[in-house]
Amino acid sequence: MKKRYRQLLASAAALSVLSIMLVPALASAQGQASRAFDGHPDLNGVWQAIGTAHWDLQDHPAAAGPVDTGAIGAIPPGQGVVVGNTIPYTPDALAQKQQNFENRWTDDPEIKCFLPGVPRATYLPHPFRIIQGDQKIMMVYGFAEANRTVHMDKANPERSPIDSWMGRSHGAWDGDTLVVDAEGFNGESWFDRAGNHASYALKVQERYTPMGPNAIMYEATLEDPNTFTEPWTIRLPLYRRLDENVRVLEFKCVEFSEDLLYGHLRKEPTR
Repeated sequence: MKKRYRQLLASAAALSVLSIMLVPALASAQGQASRAFDGHPDLNGVWQAIGTAHWDLQDHPAAAGPVDTGAIGAIPPGQGVVVGNTIPYTPDALAQKQQNFENRWTDDPEIKCFLPGVPRATYLPHPFRIIQGDQKIMMVYGFAEANRTVHMDKANPERSPIDSWMGRSHGAWDGDTLVVDAEGFNGESWFDRAGNHASYALKVQERYTPMGPNAIMYEATLEDPNTFTEPWTIRLPLYRRLDENVRVLEFKCVEFSEDLLYGHLRKEPTR
């Protein structure tokens, strides 16, 4: 019996030593992002957010959807991604947000298949691809065939000639973090299906920080003096899609929105 006990102790000790040796190696393998040709973290690949930020950036309970859609159209509960869970609206902007919420089933730009804007494109429930170069970084989104180019000349940015849904983006590396400044928006985008919004004066600074080879911590700080009393930040992880032959498929959704957009113009209106 004592011999058996000594054998078990020896085995446990051996396993402990082995685990001490293996854990750092595993942590190193899992904790370091691979490097691109220029020495910066390699962000190339297909990424996707997991969560309910596309429904509501803030904490929210489950709720019913449009009539007769049952559980399929219901809103799932979710934890917020806003740091501090408070969006510092001005009184007028808060009233607009509440009006947006009441009319979300007809007025949300996503329902109309308009381009999602920034940062909403990042956490829509669809994958997106990062194509990384040294002078330009391309981000390709499936929804409404949206895309954006990050011009890696943040020190000498060029103002967008016109305002647009996706704005104009300039980036630079801060150590291993890709920092992107985006502005030049048209003020029509929402941040989620709950009606959170901003004006054309919106400025967004995004930070993409690798947490290993298959995860990125995404942060976006939003500033708009027309809408908010102070800057505020969202934070959520992005995960690399590891499916075999994964790709971003085009979601050409405009044909599904034609009646919503133009039904009132028909000879016999459908809306």
